Amino acid sequence: MIRTVLRHRLTSHILSCTRGSCLLTSRIPYGVQAHSPGHTPIQQSFHGPLIPKITALVRYSDLSTEKYTMIYTLPHIKLLRAVSRLKLLQTAITMVILPPVFILYFQGDVPLFLVSYTTGIALFAGVMLYTASHFFRRVVGMMYLDPSQTTLKVSHLTFWGRRRDIYLPVSDVMTIGDTGDYVNETILKLKRYSSPQTLYFSTHFGRVVDRHGFEKVFGTLK
Repeated sequence: MIRTVLRHRLTSHILSCTRGSCLLTSRIPYGVQAHSPGHTPIQQSFHGPLIPKITALVRYSDLSTEKYTMIYTLPHIKLLRAVSRLKLLQTAITMVILPPVFILYFQGDVPLFLVSYTTGIALFAGVMLYTASHFFRRVVGMMYLDPSQTTLKVSHLTFWGRRRDIYLPVSDVMTIGDTGDYVNETILKLKRYSSPQTLYFSTHFGRVVDRHGFEKVFGTLK
């Protein structure tokens, strides 16, 4: 009998909750108030906005996909690239030739003079190629300006002889006069105010494609 009464009350309570007469504050979403006949609406206060602020997303343009106008080019950059990659071939040849020469020397088949001569030539060639490659990495092959003329795209070689593009603000690039060079010099420096790194280009061996754009970055050529 008691079980039947409890079950009847529980069922009635559940039905009343589904009709909105039961107020469970822990299940009421923020900003939603449950009302039922004969009940006073519950007022809830909040210390923040009900709707979260949505921050606008700024889409930054990819510098590598923008259209740039060439202002300078060095036709001999392909030759410098070939020489820069030659050091890899020279290193491979040295590693292949020197071990057999030393083995033949220890076996008494070749004289010491031949070993010394071969080793000296290989080391000298390697040092010269790596030194030249270190300089070639600082040679500017091409330069471009973006349509707004605020970004300078500079192309130069990497250690492996590949092309590398860097993007510099025009306002950060020193003019020829600021670097201490003269316009008629064969080799000119490309320097920045914010970095000690120095690259090199030449208006004598290279070609100024867009004079107006070039002077926008490096100053007048007169």
